Amino acid sequence: MTPASNVRVAVIVDLVGSRRHPDRAWVHARLLEALQQVNEAVDFDQPLEPTLGDECQARYLSVDSAVRATLALRLALPDELDCRAGIGVGAVEDLGRTPYGPLQDGPAWWAARDAIVEAKSRESARDRTLRTWYQVSERLTGPERDEHPPAAIVNAFLLTRDQIVTRMAGRSRRLLRHLLSGASQVDMALAEGISSSAVSQNLRRSGAFAVLSSHDQFAAWFDRSVADQARQQEDRG
Repeated sequence: MTPASNVRVAVIVDLVGSRRHPDRAWVHARLLEALQQVNEAVDFDQPLEPTLGDECQARYLSVDSAVRATLALRLALPDELDCRAGIGVGAVEDLGRTPYGPLQDGPAWWAARDAIVEAKSRESARDRTLRTWYQVSERLTGPERDEHPPAAIVNAFLLTRDQIVTRMAGRSRRLLRHLLSGASQVDMALAEGISSSAVSQNLRRSGAFAVLSSHDQFAAWFDRSVADQARQQEDRG
């Protein structure tokens, strides 16, 4: 996907159960801190920012970036907070600005909204550890649709990833966050006040290494897919 195209990966996020928290000011302060961390760590087309209440929105140029951002936000939030996200691919229409920010519409946002509703629905049923869902707009067809991974593949990945992360204890999540940022196990040990061997054991037992490897594999597959699409377009040209 190129910036010149109006196809984007839209992300809608809301906090899970935050309305029950007794200190709403604390919740929003921690959310803003987490959003800043995500925006510093993941390239965006439009930064992840609050819109209304506990909801936040962002736009990305790739599914890989959107998927990483949803994980990064969960890991950046304190132990008391969690979030769910809907990822939607499709066209985006910029309609101008309001006093509250940009005014947008389009199938990408509709797909993201449907995806977060699906995530919440599944979370209430048998997929209780699920926090993220992905959907490609039905209006996206042809080569532009082929540029993006099928929903079945991405959602299978998200179901597994979210189960691992949801079941992690607070320390394991923090260590995974450090791992994704490229920190050494020595630095992790110092940050947590534990030994390097304890860090290594935690990373293995919690599934953190599996989450890191799966994201790396997903990114590599995505890069190959984009390169293949570019070659095919050149051949057709």
